[in-house]
Parts: sequence; C-alpha cells; structure tokens
Amino acid sequence: MSGRGRAGVLGASLLVVLYVVIGGLLGRTASEGAYRQLAVFSEVLSRIQSDYVEEPNLPRVTAGALRGLLSELDPYSSYLAPREYAEYQQKQGQAEGEVGAVLSKRFGLVSVVTVLPGSPAARAGLQTGDILESIAGFSTREMSLEQARILLGGEPGTSVKVAVVRQNRPDPQESELVRARLRPLRVLAARLEGGVSYLKIAAFSPGTTEEVRAALRPLAAGGAAKLVLDLRDAATGTVEEAVETARLLLPSGLITYSQGQQAPRQQFTAEPGAQLWSGPVTVLINRGTAGPAEILAAAVLENKRGEVIGQRSYGIASVQKLIALDDGSALILTVAKYYSPSGKAIQDVAVTPSLPVEAPEGQALVPLPHQPPSADDPVLRKALEVLASEPAGKAA
Repeated sequence: MSGRGRAGVLGASLLVVLYVVIGGLLGRTASEGAYRQLAVFSEVLSRIQSDYVEEPNLPRVTAGALRGLLSELDPYSSYLAPREYAEYQQKQGQAEGEVGAVLSKRFGLVSVVTVLPGSPAARAGLQTGDILESIAGFSTREMSLEQARILLGGEPGTSVKVAVVRQNRPDPQESELVRARLRPLRVLAARLEGGVSYLKIAAFSPGTTEEVRAALRPLAAGGAAKLVLDLRDAATGTVEEAVETARLLLPSGLITYSQGQQAPRQQFTAEPGAQLWSGPVTVLINRGTAGPAEILAAAVLENKRGEVIGQRSYGIASVQKLIALDDGSALILTVAKYYSPSGKAIQDVAVTPSLPVEAPEGQALVPLPHQPPSADDPVLRKALEVLASEPAGKAA
C-alpha cells in the first residue's frame, strides 16, 4: 500500500473511532479524558503502521479495536462491520431456522444462558453455562453475540457445528445442530394436591399474559387458592408481557423501571383493579431464568408478595439501541438497564432467591411445557412446603 493510501486508511479509521467514542458512546461534548484516549489510540495505530513486522491490514485492525471497545462495556453491546450489518438487516423479520439457544458472553466467549424446550439445542444436550468455543469453525473469542446469532441461524433443515466446553468437561466436544422453525412456547397449567395451582411460563412471548389469565380462572374456580409460578429456564420474550403478568399478581407497588445515561427513567407499576390472583404465591427460578422473567421474580419478591425459591438467576435485563454508522457498519449499544423495585440493576446482580435450593447436578427436573412437574423436584417440594404453612387466600 502506498504512503498516501496508508494515510487515507489511517485517517478513515480515526474518524470512525472518533464518531463511535464521541458521538455514539458519550453523546455529548468530548471530555478532556476522551481526547486523551483518542490520542493514545492514534499513537498505537501509528506505531502498528510504522513498526509492525509486516504491513498490517488496517481496516481489520480497526474493526478489531472497535469490537474490543464495545465488548468492554457489556456482553450485549457490539460492533457490526458493514458486511455483518448488511446480513443482519437482511435477516430481520425472516422466519428462518433457529437452534433454540439463548446466548450471552462469559470469559470472552459465547455462552449458553438456557435452551428452549424441544429445540435443536435441547435435543443436542446443550445446557445452561455451556461455552460455545467455536461456531461453524469460527472461534467465538472475539465474536459479538449478534455475529453468533447470524451464524447459528439459517434455512430450516440445515446444520451448524459447535464446539462445546462444559465445566466438568474441559475438552471441547463437537456437536451438530439442525436448524428448525421453533413453535411458540405455551403456558402449562396444572392442579397439584393441597389446593395448589401450578403455572409454568417458558417464555414471555406476545400473548403470554392472556394465556396466564385464561389458565388462572379455571384453576381458581376449581378450588385452588395457592400458586406456584415456575420461571425456571424462562429467558426470552418482552418486558411488556412480564409487566402485564406481574399486574395479575400485585395489588400495588413498583414492578420495575428502566434508566440510562441518555434514557430518562421509565417506571412500570401495578394497576388498581388489574390483580387477578390474590392468594399466596411462590416463584421458582434457576440459572437459566433471565430477562423478563427476572423482572417478574424481583417484583414478586421485593413487593413481599411471595417467596422466590431456587438458584440465583442469570442476570440479563437491559435495552439495546441500533446505531447505523456512515460507512455501512453499525453499533448495538446498551442504552438503559432495568432495575428491581429496590433499585438493583438486574443485569449486574441478577435475582437472588429468598430461599435457595440447589437442584441435583445433572438431573433434569424443569418440566417441558407439555409435561406435569416431577414429584422428585426439590425446588417444587420446597415451594409446596412454604405454601402449606400459608393460610389459604382467594383468587379474585
């Protein structure tokens, strides 16, 4: 590359970084500290250009720097290069095949929050906490979550290979996932002994609140006066559905609020007259409980509406914004977090159960949406013990 060409690439790279750091991240007049960091970046890039052992690929170096910049913020902020952003736009709204794994980042690699019941990931034996060391032969160490989702998605019936590392199995094991169109997850309702209703919510997809409402009415009419709400492995859906479901359980109080540096506080409260169930409630959570389900669990717990039983949840509850850049690339940037009623950032601290109960290692006790709960489930047994000591309430 000629000296003029290198200078052009260097200048363009610095303009991109200037735009990202000042325009995208700060959103206000650059501080003296920001200028100092830009000066350091400029010097490092100049040294790479002049002193590296061979002529560097500066666009690739700059893209790597931008990915690193975003990955240091949180697992859900990311940089998409122009080609990746074009593919992202192309796939938006398409009903393509999925593998059914909810993803996050851990130790710099893509990790599994939970797998959806009956999905290709579930059939392949993927579990909460698994590390995907590679996807389709590409290491996930510098991969954004959006890149991982793009690689895992595709035509139904096609396959993708992943290398999985597990806590008790450090050597990567290759697994092949066959993409499929996933069916909507339904609410499971059952009546247990002792006048207890059981509801399993696997996802807070559109319509979940109406399903919960429709399930509670016949349970209450049948004489059930106490409720077990199972949110284990629920990690997808919308905050709106979780808030509306919380309103069915809470007579009053704050459910959650969101807030960010440039995002004003937006709060969600219980609504008078919306409560459908006023009897005793217990909520079950585990390490696969994330996002909207965590908001609901925290609302029940901190409004003293009922005990939360099980394991500490995963910790995902934030708002992302897509910011398109002039060169065809884009940022996915976290702009707000959701907080529990007491002011805890759920993404930072997750939800700690009021009554911790560990499930036996390797024993799958969380019921599928079409199966009744297991009698060997220690978390459910604890919930039933708690409810047995509660005076029977009434469901409105």
